[in-house]
Amino acid sequence: MLVRDRGSQRSAFFNLICVPNMKQIITPPEIRTVQVTRYITPLREGGSMPAIAEADDMFMYVLKFRGAGQGTRALIAELVGGEIARVLGFKVPEIVFATLDPAFGRTEPDEEIQDLLKASTGLNLALHYLSGSITFDPTVTFPDAKLASGIVWLDSLLLNVDRTCRNTNMLLWHKELWLIDHGAALYFHHSWEQAAGKALLPFVNIKDHVLLPLASDLDAADLAFRNILTPEVIAGIVSLIPDDWLGEEPFFENHQQHRDAYTQFLTARVNNSSTFVKAAQDARSAII
Repeated sequence: MLVRDRGSQRSAFFNLICVPNMKQIITPPEIRTVQVTRYITPLREGGSMPAIAEADDMFMYVLKFRGAGQGTRALIAELVGGEIARVLGFKVPEIVFATLDPAFGRTEPDEEIQDLLKASTGLNLALHYLSGSITFDPTVTFPDAKLASGIVWLDSLLLNVDRTCRNTNMLLWHKELWLIDHGAALYFHHSWEQAAGKALLPFVNIKDHVLLPLASDLDAADLAFRNILTPEVIAGIVSLIPDDWLGEEPFFENHQQHRDAYTQFLTARVNNSSTFVKAAQDARSAII
């Protein structure tokens, strides 16, 4: 398969439009929408059973379904986590919105898959398929301290429980490290009543992070990333969440209030990053 460099490696750093005598205007990256045309194969190692699928642009994607166990919350975590990673300079496959037609999957013989496809009619999420990539093996590949520290900082911010030795959620593609699968991050949004308090807490699961032993430069990562993730940048990423994915939460009066809650939570974590940085440093000291 041909690799679309422009698509998979697009820069999602926020565009800074310079206007004379005015502040810089920050515009979020655009997320393309594709129509899924062919279901190729399930990825059964994923708990939500994502799949490799082809879209109307003739490229293959890893398709994440709204009808899977965690519903649209997992898609929101994938979108927000992936785009925050990208704006911080990490390599993340292009994220697209993927539309599934009601008629899609009617001929699928596997009943479990057919039920999933039926439950996922409408707007889903997909990541560009990195053909030929291999799973990151921590016993073979050793990222430098700067990269390892940056990823540990990112996952502490996002409360990402799913970057462990058991499931690294990183790929090597063209000799570069790519981050995938942030659907298990932002777990605070499964209980909004308690979310505000969690924003200021350390991330205790960081002790299990696959790159923690190599993350000796966390203070430098903290300084660099705090300067990038301004409230405006965070709000721009959160603004990408489709209204269609925000309809399951009765805790909020409207979609904008719901989005604002994500922005406020992530902004509070960035502003108090010293808490989760110290937790990561203490956890690292305990294992090296």
